[in-house]
Order: sequence, then C-alpha cells, then structure tokens
Amino acid sequence: MAGRFITLEGGEGTGKSTQIKRLAAALETRGIKVLATREPGGSPGAEQIRKLMVEGEPGRWDAVTETLLAYAARADHVSRTIGPALLAGTWVISDRFNDSTFAHQGVGRGLDRETIRRIDSAVLDDFQPDLTLILDLDVTVGLKRANARPGAENRFEKFGADFHEKLRQAFLDIARRSPDRCRVIDASGSEDQVAEAIFAAVSRRFDL
Repeated sequence: MAGRFITLEGGEGTGKSTQIKRLAAALETRGIKVLATREPGGSPGAEQIRKLMVEGEPGRWDAVTETLLAYAARADHVSRTIGPALLAGTWVISDRFNDSTFAHQGVGRGLDRETIRRIDSAVLDDFQPDLTLILDLDVTVGLKRANARPGAENRFEKFGADFHEKLRQAFLDIARRSPDRCRVIDASGSEDQVAEAIFAAVSRRFDL
C-alpha cells in the first residue's frame, strides 16, 4: 500500500519544523512509518541547491531563476526521497513543497502564476500532496519568532514585513483555491494546541 504525502506550509516562524516532529511522533505511535523532510532540500542534490536559495542577500536571484532553482531541487527531492518512500508505504511529511513557490516567487516576487504552473506541471506531472496544512500566524509575531532562532538561514526573512504579509495572504488564497487538499491551522496558540489541531485534521482526512 502506498504511503501518504502531507505538507506543512506557512510563513516564517509559524512553527512548521516543531509541528512536523510532533505529527511524526503521533503517527509513529499508531504504527505508521514516517519520513520527515524539507524544501528546498530533502535529498543530497537538493540540499546543495538549498544553500544557493537561502543564503546571501535578498537580491541574489531574480524570481525566474529562484523558481527554476526551486524546481530543480524539487525534482531531485521527489525522485530520490519522496517517491521511493511513498512506494514503500511510508508516510512523508515535508516542511514546504510546491505551494511555497506559488507563494514566494509568485505572489511575493511577482512571477506570473501561469508560468509557475507550467513549470510545476512539467516537473511534477501534476503530483500533489494528499493533505496540505497551512499554519497561519500574524506576520509580526512570526518574524519575531524567526529572528529569535539561533543561526537562522534568513535570506527570505530580510525581505521585510510587506513581503511576508503577501506570503500570508498567498497561502490563505491557496487554501481557498484547493479546499479539498488544504486545511488552515491557527498557529497562534500554544505548541500543544497547534499539535492537537494538526492531528485532528490529519485524523479526519485519513480516518485514523
């Protein structure tokens, strides 16, 4: 039986990494084998591309170049990590996937959505997550959390609050466009409260 593919999306500081660990642990207690991964990254080649994307100054890449880098990493991630795990029956939880490109490079940086869609279709052949959880949080709070992290890779954090507000609205728009796939999770509560809301959404989606 093939595994399930779950993605967590949202702005900086929404707690995706923490909640992925919590969700993975909750699923494993129910006998489900889980692989946690991230984007950009998740495979050796994609991790090398990640460094190009997240380090340096905001203007290092234009939107088109950044999108092509994202999909080069994503292609490797899917072929070497996500795909084999799903075929082996493992559930995969990824910190970001293609919705992040539509938000960051599309809405955030102004690249036409149809251009991204064509690249996405060519690279992924319409492969999509089974469930996407969008962690929603006030931008000011999220950036404060993100900036407090030690050693944070912060190229995208340097874009400023206006950019990050665009991202927040972009993710909410993605949820409206894909209501069957996406669930919006209020990330303003405690870690336990958010974890409970996430597991409830996963349980409803997959009848756990």
